[in-house]
Amino acid sequence: MEFPLWAWILFHAIVAVMLALDLGVFHRDAHEVKFKEALIWSVVWIVVALAFNGLILLMWGHEPALHFLTAYLVEKSLSADNIFVFAVIFSYFAVPPAYQHRVLFWGILGAVLMRATFIFAGVQLLKMFHWTIYLFGAFLVYTGIRLARRSEEEVHPERNPVLRFARRFLPITSIYHGQRFLVREGGRWMATPLLLTLLVVESTDVMFAVDSVPAVLAITPELFIAYTSNIFAILGLRALYFVLAGLIQRLRYLHFGLSVILVYIGVKMLLSDLVKIPPALSLGIVLTVLLISGLASGMAERWGKAHSLPPKVK
Repeated sequence: MEFPLWAWILFHAIVAVMLALDLGVFHRDAHEVKFKEALIWSVVWIVVALAFNGLILLMWGHEPALHFLTAYLVEKSLSADNIFVFAVIFSYFAVPPAYQHRVLFWGILGAVLMRATFIFAGVQLLKMFHWTIYLFGAFLVYTGIRLARRSEEEVHPERNPVLRFARRFLPITSIYHGQRFLVREGGRWMATPLLLTLLVVESTDVMFAVDSVPAVLAITPELFIAYTSNIFAILGLRALYFVLAGLIQRLRYLHFGLSVILVYIGVKMLLSDLVKIPPALSLGIVLTVLLISGLASGMAERWGKAHSLPPKVK
């Protein structure tokens, strides 16, 4: 299916306007993003994505619309992993809450460019070499199994090779200078700790892209659908972080749900030449798995509180 030039222009116009409003109007001055503000922005990004999906439904039919929605949900769900990692990175660098939005804005903008590159390259690979579909499928199955076995202790910002390189070769200030990434001291430019935080966020997203882009391409190899759904999900991640940062550790079974989704998508990709799974069925499976993992996490949280020992009376 070919999507016209105006659709591409409309999508990028929407993104440009939303980003301009976000950074240039509502977050021109650094401030701590509170829960209510983050929730409003998260809902706005979701509504914009669903409205765009509605346009796809009206103009090109239900199948591409279902592919868009499924890919959007998968990428949005996988973003929950990013949220925990962002929290660890901010804690490691002791980033003041007022400056976290700026790091995420530029970090996610860089992530958009990386995702676009990965998606374009992935689509071309699938077109030129059909056998890469099996490579992507096997990788997703492996990633899903690895995710199920992963522990929180695996997140170590200090081991990031980009951070080690920056600390070795860049002059760095010892303190933050507002929300600036570079400052001039003693006649030379110096990086601030905020720039180091941004570098770690950007380099970490490369690993997330390696996992999530094949998952999106397994749902749809159509460039326009894969690209727009992924970018909408990534752009909403910044607001979602401030909504879920304090709650993400309570979703103790979410990574198992994401693991099941990745394995399912990988198997779907491996069997794509033999079995054609309807888009509606894939969407239903993704929603069901997310619902079950969310409910299981909530029940475990309530059970833990109900059976926790009361504090000892001295």
